[in-house]
Amino acid sequence: MKRVLFLLMITLMAGTATAQPKARRQQQAQKQAQQQATQQNQGISQRARLMYPTSLDMPEDVVWRRDLYREISLEDEANSGLYYPVEPIDKQMNLFTYIFKLALNGYIPVYEYRLDGNESFSDSSKVAMKTLLDNYHIFYETRDGKLRVENSDIPSAEVKMYYLKESAYYDQSNAQFRRKVMALCPVMMREDDFGGEAAKYPLFWIKYTDLEPYLSRQSVAASSLNNASMMTLEDYFTMNSYKGKIYKAGNRMSQTASRPQFGDFNPTNADEAAKKEQAKIERELEAFERGMFGQREKNDSTDSIAKAQPDNEKATKRKASRSRGRSRTVKPKKSKTTSEGGSSSQARISVRRQRH
Repeated sequence: MKRVLFLLMITLMAGTATAQPKARRQQQAQKQAQQQATQQNQGISQRARLMYPTSLDMPEDVVWRRDLYREISLEDEANSGLYYPVEPIDKQMNLFTYIFKLALNGYIPVYEYRLDGNESFSDSSKVAMKTLLDNYHIFYETRDGKLRVENSDIPSAEVKMYYLKESAYYDQSNAQFRRKVMALCPVMMREDDFGGEAAKYPLFWIKYTDLEPYLSRQSVAASSLNNASMMTLEDYFTMNSYKGKIYKAGNRMSQTASRPQFGDFNPTNADEAAKKEQAKIERELEAFERGMFGQREKNDSTDSIAKAQPDNEKATKRKASRSRGRSRTVKPKKSKTTSEGGSSSQARISVRRQRH
């Protein structure tokens, strides 16, 4: 009897010993699958960074920087390439559709748009795509645990504006003045049921460094007159080809606080005050850029020589014309006649061509 019980205990222990490694193998397989998926996503980003070199990041130790927020209206001619095509045609799609697909597939994170309008790229500010789809009533389906949105359901036609944050800075390491895009926020324009003005719905913030590696894969029309003129989205933002008015700027009280001169406390003249303040900031940037490098006429010897050269040419021409004038104005003296009818001792010189 004891021998039977002993054999039973051995078999039970063997069964548990064989069952535990099987469960562990399943857990390890799941962990490996997750790690491979994470590495695959990271590998795509790394390959994109290696194959498509991006612009330089802004150093953290710059001696001068100015943060600006612009409204990029897609109805403007300079920005219209970001809006078309409204729905994808083959591999061509507009900027919002491209951003939406990248975020939906988990390639780039999106961050909430707070009530104060300031961006925050902390982990606590990340927003799940399912939450955005539910909040803005965007139709989606769940297949195999993944969110699926058809191209016709992506609200790319309603996104007619972007909030763009840029930093104008002076890089003392190479003595360059640059403007770098820091963040983007698509703004959806939706009309109400009563036919009033379209309301603005800022969707989310995107860190430009997260989006930049993928912008080289999509092109945008560089000209409305020449359909063959194309450029990548990365070049579009790197070359600052966008155009937009400044609606907010950093100041010493708060790095992202709106300035009162923009018309916040003067609603009657809000538009005029905003335009004056925008023009003032643009002039300040231009003045800083000119003053940083100094007057080129004084510093560059070749420019001073080139500038003085026309004056020298004019003086030379005047001297030459004077000398030619003197040679032309020499007239032969008239002969003096005497009472006897003789002629003077000086004979006339004739230069007329003789006919033969």
